[in-house]
Amino acid sequence: MPLSPPEPREHIHTRDITCTGYRREDGLWDIEGHLTDTKTYAFENDERGEVAAGVPIHEMWIRLTVTDALEIKQVEAATDFSPFAVCRDVAPNFQRLVGLRIGPGWRKRALEQVGGVEGCTHIVELLAPVATTAFQTIFPIKNRERPRTVASSDKPPHLLNTCHAFRSDGAKVQELWPKFYNGPDA
Repeated sequence: MPLSPPEPREHIHTRDITCTGYRREDGLWDIEGHLTDTKTYAFENDERGEVAAGVPIHEMWIRLTVTDALEIKQVEAATDFSPFAVCRDVAPNFQRLVGLRIGPGWRKRALEQVGGVEGCTHIVELLAPVATTAFQTIFPIKNRERPRTVASSDKPPHLLNTCHAFRSDGAKVQELWPKFYNGPDA
């Protein structure tokens, strides 16, 4: 169901974020994020002169190459459009993410490496949806390829308590992972 009809308004700004996951032939995974910011009007920029309507004020990319276990093996970051030429200078700093693993504490560890003056706000903003895209890309494929066995693990599922649907006292957990259900009728 979409949002309700809005009040009369004028379109001013659009931020587009696209994240895409790829399986590589070498067994690794490429997860790419792309961000663009555009305005519906032309404006002056100190370094670029007039930026026409629809021309990006920001256009940034990041590619994380990861293992099945979400360990980052390679990083590439690029800035095609930015308000200032100096913005491109931080792209090499994103190499600091190599060796990190996407998982619990990922955001904090990434910010320690490329947050603030060590990175680009917009490329850093791409890290969260890129991480989610990695999960959505890799785990369904790996689960599909894994032989089906009866779950006998005492280890809680990774998704337990990660959102409302997978709350440990909820109906979905009772249905999918009854061993980990702790609702009122447990």
